[in-house]
Amino acid sequence: MTFTAHINVMPLKELLDPQGKAVMSGLKNLGINNVHDVRIGKHITLQIDAATKEEAKQLAENACQKLLANQVMESFEVSIQ
Repeated sequence: MTFTAHINVMPLKELLDPQGKAVMSGLKNLGINNVHDVRIGKHITLQIDAATKEEAKQLAENACQKLLANQVMESFEVSIQ
């Protein structure tokens, strides 16, 4: 069976997000002042062949831990569809 893994990788909340700060500054320059925080991350989708949804999630999490996310600086969330 083929599953789609949706992965969101975000910088840890404790760390400075330079891209987010640059976007925040740009928004303020455009007169958009109601935004209080911007965090920039990445969204990754994987098509995974697996016997079960749980196996697909485990494979996606393994890919995140080994390649897709730097766990020193980033967190990740995996959802399977």
